[in-house]
Amino acid sequence: MKLGFSAIIGLTAIAGAVFVATTFTTPPIDSVQRGYRGTGMIQSYQDRAYTRLVAANQAPEVLPAVDLEGKKASVEYKNLTVLGDLDKAEFDRLMMAMTNWVSPDAGCNYCHNPEDMASDELYTKVVARRMLEMVGTINTKFKAHVANTGVTCYTCHRGQPVPSYVWYTDTNISHASGYAPIPSGQNRAAAAVAYTALPYDVFTPFLKDATDLRVISSQALPQTDTGARKSIMQAEWTYGLMTHISDGLGVNCTYCHNTRSFTDWNQSSPQRVVAWNAIRHVRELNNTVLDPLAKILPASRLGPAGDAPKINCTTCHQGTFKPLLGVSQLKDYPELATPLSIKK
Repeated sequence: MKLGFSAIIGLTAIAGAVFVATTFTTPPIDSVQRGYRGTGMIQSYQDRAYTRLVAANQAPEVLPAVDLEGKKASVEYKNLTVLGDLDKAEFDRLMMAMTNWVSPDAGCNYCHNPEDMASDELYTKVVARRMLEMVGTINTKFKAHVANTGVTCYTCHRGQPVPSYVWYTDTNISHASGYAPIPSGQNRAAAAVAYTALPYDVFTPFLKDATDLRVISSQALPQTDTGARKSIMQAEWTYGLMTHISDGLGVNCTYCHNTRSFTDWNQSSPQRVVAWNAIRHVRELNNTVLDPLAKILPASRLGPAGDAPKINCTTCHQGTFKPLLGVSQLKDYPELATPLSIKK
């Protein structure tokens, strides 16, 4: 049986309506005023999307507290260069929690040789020491960013050996040809910049290199010799990072900025100061902790350029304004809230 033209049009319209109804976000949308009235400083939330985020950002079950045994872990176990001063019972509990946070499928064998637990032959054990040291540094040195909420291994790993959201140096930066050969890396649907047309290699200049983010001049008709001149291209790179931050935290620009003056710190929200510290915090960790791991990690863990996986805002936040919606695990695992250093 052949369908007439009108029947085909009707079926197409029905299919299109079903596609729109099941694909695009629909109301109701809730708005919360977070700043001055009339400046657009609000956050909008779609109930279904927020419900999914809440479900995906629950902190894991806390392991039961243990009674102290009265002897240090370093007395019972060999080759403890981190956490050796803990009571053995505390140490065992923390190791069990870390296993659940990072390698629940492989278990202890992910980092240890079961025939010789003290051996350092597995690279994962060597890396785990550096990660413990990093967690202790974050929770003590970078309070301007993480406050007293802090982080644990689970904040990034979420039950996986490698966090879902890491980045590597991009070796495939596209650019225009002819008279515009600068590798700006634009107009490619990239998750890094929420699928906009902005430059997508925004992590290298800002979260590894210390490129200045400011693109709005502080004076009229700036002169090049003052260092105040900024190009449209520089602005696009900055907006690319701002888009990443917005997407990574599940917020819009007004979470930090006042729309009447994006540059004025006095009119901005306190979160802008936190974000300022966060950018420098992430940059320092990428350069001092994560990038050097390239010497330890196997080739299968490295990026196309041979670099180690690095972090960005989404690594911890994963779509929420605070990782795990602000739940602190440090009250249950206070061992990670103190400086941790590898003893040689």
